[in-house]
Amino acid sequence: MDSVTQAVLGASVSGVMLGRYHGRKAYVAGAILATLPDLDVLIRYSNPIANMINHRGFSHSVFVLTALSLLLTWLIRKWPPATQYDWKRLFVTLWLIFITHVLADAFTSYGTQLFWPFMPTPTSWSSIFIIDPFFTVPMLIAAIAGIGWGARPRVQRMNALALGWCVVYLCVSLAGKTVAESRVRTALEQSGVGVEAIFSTPGPFNILLWRVVARTNDDHYYEYITSLLDKAPREHVKAALNTSMADRFPDDPMINGLRWFSGDWIRYDIIDTHLVATDLRMGLGTGYYSFRFRIAERDTHGRWVAITPERWPSDRGLDALKAVLERTVSAVPPLPLQTWESRMHLNP
Repeated sequence: MDSVTQAVLGASVSGVMLGRYHGRKAYVAGAILATLPDLDVLIRYSNPIANMINHRGFSHSVFVLTALSLLLTWLIRKWPPATQYDWKRLFVTLWLIFITHVLADAFTSYGTQLFWPFMPTPTSWSSIFIIDPFFTVPMLIAAIAGIGWGARPRVQRMNALALGWCVVYLCVSLAGKTVAESRVRTALEQSGVGVEAIFSTPGPFNILLWRVVARTNDDHYYEYITSLLDKAPREHVKAALNTSMADRFPDDPMINGLRWFSGDWIRYDIIDTHLVATDLRMGLGTGYYSFRFRIAERDTHGRWVAITPERWPSDRGLDALKAVLERTVSAVPPLPLQTWESRMHLNP
């Protein structure tokens, strides 16, 4: 999630737990502490793929954050402690501030290594966009009230209600995700298409519009756009994954790391003499993906050679954002997915 969301989430948690003891200081402290897990972005690795797959790593581990909560509890209690509550309440508050941060991240499509140092595919429930005002604004209002007026009973109730709204909203987002995926799976099965796996993610700023990617058993994928206001899935595009290109480099740690981190939701394109890998999970849709990398190139003998990964220029789709937002509430006009898909083969 974005930094504002994480800060106000931490402020609300801390305010509800400790506001009656520390007033507005509890809200401020919660906002600051909630940003700590994302400080791993200050660590720079050797290449952009390494930066990507190591973000939300150790700093988002439930094991590391539980240990950090214990350490901070001990350090804070070394100072003149608040006598109104014991160390257990302080520990639970700190733990909730950190854990709600990483759980919120896990609801986005990026992927969060909740169980580091164990290395399963990073958790990505992918039911909420990284910025969603319907999720954030109630907490923002409640947190501002807490910082501005302190822990008055009405403010405390406001923050508790904001946190309750977050839980309800996330549950509704998971229900919407299930509906969108079910629609696409049914449409493909009725067309005789064998579906190997499905990944879906909401459109920008809401949980009504969904982008559903279905991987087939013939090394292709279908990408559908569907709104919960639609009666059935509508526009879609089919494209090749070209996974065999990645299989040429079975020992390359960066290519393997990208496949692991993304759950192998990767498309490979040959663009002139470059091999470009695209993470299909993030972006407005085909042609407007957020993460693309040049991972190999042809040598003078025409052989493919893995290289140190580089970011491949990609268009985030600001010019298409208006059409995507309008598509949330109206199926007409449909998004021009075929036209967008042609952008995938262009050399910028």
